[in-house]
Amino acid sequence: MKFWKLHGIGNDFVAIDGREDGIDPDNYGDYAKRACHRKFSVGADGLLVVKNSDVADVEMVYYNSDGSRAAMCGNGLRCFVKFVYDNNIVKKDEFDVYTLDGIKKVKLNLKDGEIETVRVNMGSGSFLANDVPVDTQVEKFIEQKIDVLDREYTVTSMLMGVPHTVIFVDKLDIEEVQKYGAAIERHPVFPQKTNVNFVQIVDDNNILVNTFERGCGYTFGCGTGMTASVVISNYLGKVGKSVNVTSEGGSVRIDLEDGFAYMTGPAVKICEGNLEV
Repeated sequence: MKFWKLHGIGNDFVAIDGREDGIDPDNYGDYAKRACHRKFSVGADGLLVVKNSDVADVEMVYYNSDGSRAAMCGNGLRCFVKFVYDNNIVKKDEFDVYTLDGIKKVKLNLKDGEIETVRVNMGSGSFLANDVPVDTQVEKFIEQKIDVLDREYTVTSMLMGVPHTVIFVDKLDIEEVQKYGAAIERHPVFPQKTNVNFVQIVDDNNILVNTFERGCGYTFGCGTGMTASVVISNYLGKVGKSVNVTSEGGSVRIDLEDGFAYMTGPAVKICEGNLEV
């Protein structure tokens, strides 16, 4: 099977054309686990599959590296857009992509016919605890305290396509992210687990984010997590409406406009080849 490997600020993916791949859709999870294994295959944080859509120009099916299906992936969507555009599956500079989180409108910023960045309408998200979901009696899980291993954290959670939890810290510490992020991801208050974002506020227009992703662990960047971090930071009055977000793998810009969050960032092809099904 032909594949591309791409990354969006260090968040890497295997992309395949699922319209003619011969794989039973029920087996994509197993295929994702095999293809994304970094020792025995190409290796990636997730699998992107192209499907035809009756309601949009194309459909993105996404699986985490552990084989679990996810409704949305921000960095993955930008890489998906590059894959379908460069392979002439959709040859427009603005089009719609169907995901389990609904239809996402994308705009390609082109230079000499090549994609420089992709702008994605990430939606509005939801702070309702039942939507995230969070096992709690409060309507919105905002600035709530939870016990995690030997610490108490103040956290805020929202649904940004997938569940996200934000923790503000004075300084990012990768060891803290990996140790406590893993524990928070599986905290019993989150019945479907959660992505965990540790956020350092730099100023009104800049933040730093490290994310422990549900289903694949620490990653160099998480698009939905960066978006959720800005939405929550703005809601709590910590940043403005146009914010540069930097993770270990690079930066994206999040703009809050008319009730929606827009993410603009790069998508880079790493290599292509053939994989055994």
